[in-house]
Amino acid sequence: MLKEATDGQLTARYDAVAASVQVQFEPVGRWFEAFLKRRSRNVSASFQELEEEEELSEEEEDEELQLEEYPMLKTLDPKDWKNQDHYAVLGLARVRYKATQKQIKAAHKAMVLKHHPDKRKAAGEQIVEGDNDYFTCITKAMEMLSDPVKRRAFDSVDPTFDNMVPSKAEGKENFFEVFAPVFERNSRWSVKKHIPSLGSMDASFEEVDNFYSFWYNFDSWREFSYLDEEEKEKAECRDERRWIEKQNRASRAQRKKEEMNRIRTLVDTAYNCDPRIKKFKEEEKARKESEKKAKAEAKKREQEEKERVRQEEEKAARMLREKEEEVARQAAQQAKKEKEAQKKAIKKERQKLRTTCKTHSYFTDNEADGVRMMEEVEKLCDRLELTSLQTLNEALASGNKEQSKAALEKQVQEVNDQMQKEKEAEMQAQQAARGAEHTSAGGGGGANNRGWNEEDLQLLIKAVNLFPAGTNARWEVIANYMNQHSSSGVKRNAKDVINKAKTLQKLDPHQKDEINRKAFEKFKKEHSVVPQTVDNAVPSERFDAVGAESNSSPWTTEEQKLLEQALKTYPVNTPERWEKISDAVPGRSKKDCMKRYKVSRFRVLQHTKNNSGCVFPLNSKHYFGIIVYIKHCQRINTQNKEKSNIKY
Repeated sequence: MLKEATDGQLTARYDAVAASVQVQFEPVGRWFEAFLKRRSRNVSASFQELEEEEELSEEEEDEELQLEEYPMLKTLDPKDWKNQDHYAVLGLARVRYKATQKQIKAAHKAMVLKHHPDKRKAAGEQIVEGDNDYFTCITKAMEMLSDPVKRRAFDSVDPTFDNMVPSKAEGKENFFEVFAPVFERNSRWSVKKHIPSLGSMDASFEEVDNFYSFWYNFDSWREFSYLDEEEKEKAECRDERRWIEKQNRASRAQRKKEEMNRIRTLVDTAYNCDPRIKKFKEEEKARKESEKKAKAEAKKREQEEKERVRQEEEKAARMLREKEEEVARQAAQQAKKEKEAQKKAIKKERQKLRTTCKTHSYFTDNEADGVRMMEEVEKLCDRLELTSLQTLNEALASGNKEQSKAALEKQVQEVNDQMQKEKEAEMQAQQAARGAEHTSAGGGGGANNRGWNEEDLQLLIKAVNLFPAGTNARWEVIANYMNQHSSSGVKRNAKDVINKAKTLQKLDPHQKDEINRKAFEKFKKEHSVVPQTVDNAVPSERFDAVGAESNSSPWTTEEQKLLEQALKTYPVNTPERWEKISDAVPGRSKKDCMKRYKVSRFRVLQHTKNNSGCVFPLNSKHYFGIIVYIKHCQRINTQNKEKSNIKY
């Protein structure tokens, strides 16, 4: 870049500057090597100084590497090479698995220079020919330790390694002193290089948790191929080699499983003995107790707040209710006062109306008309309101006798017209209600609900009384009973029976009596001719002397049926009931019917009490009507809360 021109100078441009040329080169040479070493070591020394440092470090390593002569070296059997300590053979018994390949080579070189057969032979020692010389063990040790795979196999079964797991008693006394060296010793098997330490008593929860998580998920490279009993290289064929490989894999897997169980036992023992875990559990328990207590207190405060709000709301609602009740009470008192005042005023106006009419002889000279007018005046007193009475009294007091009479007759006519309209409306409503009931009873239940004659109605009443409330599937049973005993041929279901039963319950007593009366008339018509045949029943017992009017002949089946139907047709509240019943049974007097009913009732009750077979001389089906009638009498007595007035 040119400098800025000063006063009197000029800047001129003659041509453009040529672009730089880029070339590719590969740095080489001793000086570039020295540069890389300086940069990697973060130093600024020369190449010569680095060379001198490397030579010095190698010399220091050689000085630090002190080989230990294995005293049993010359007695080793080369054939039993698997049971020898290869590190001890090379003089590396102290360094062992920490020895580098450089140290192993140096140790082997030193052992070769000292124990080579040629050198020993030149020194005058006796040499064993072939592979039986102990020098073969040195060669085998170098072969095993120089190969990473074979060295790992030997390191996995290092005879000097302590596989012992401390007991709980030892760990609880001095946890860190006992377990720290054990974990450090077993960490050599880890695939991962970054291994967390056991730590101290002051370690945090995260550090302790990280430590045990690592060991519970420990990934070990330790394998036991060195202990294979058979060597597949010695196999004579492929099948034998496969069989040897299968046996070796099984034995390795078993030993690997035992090794992992040993590691897991070590970790479990340490975890159970670790005082930090106990401390953390106590802290966690205290924290949970604190949280639980805080939650309980918060819940208690919340409940207290809710209870306070509820009490305030109840208090406010009670005050509002009391206020409303007070207002309602005052309004009721005021209404009562107004009602009393109105009643007094109405009473006063009524008395005034009666007095006025009585004073004028009810505005008539005829005695018969006077009686009629008295009734009309009483009707006015009952029907008219206060304002109407006041208006009528004012009209009667203001005019003469003719005008008063006209005003009275006009008011009487208006009241009579109003009463007639109300009566007509009521009759129309009753007719509409009867029409609706007739429609629902006759055609509202479908095809199966049509054709309810007197026999079906009586059969329904009989079935309802025969199967009382509480019977299992009561309405289905009643429907089946009617389908079996009905002569109309119409099949009924439970829904039809329920609808008809509800319709019958809504009927007034007069309609029920009418139905019973029609049924009895039909029954009497069908059984008007009494057969003279007598069944094989035993004559009923007589409890008193036979009077002049009594019929001492036994009761026949037809007479019993007529008596039962008459008892259902004429209930207990029927006037002159027993006279009507005796009229319905030809040939039997009132006294005969009453005695027959008394005997039947006594024997039915005796049968119910003893819970035994029926001792009544007649067929049991003839006394169904008696049983129904007894229940009917009991129900009537309960409803009316008074005893029956039947006398026997």
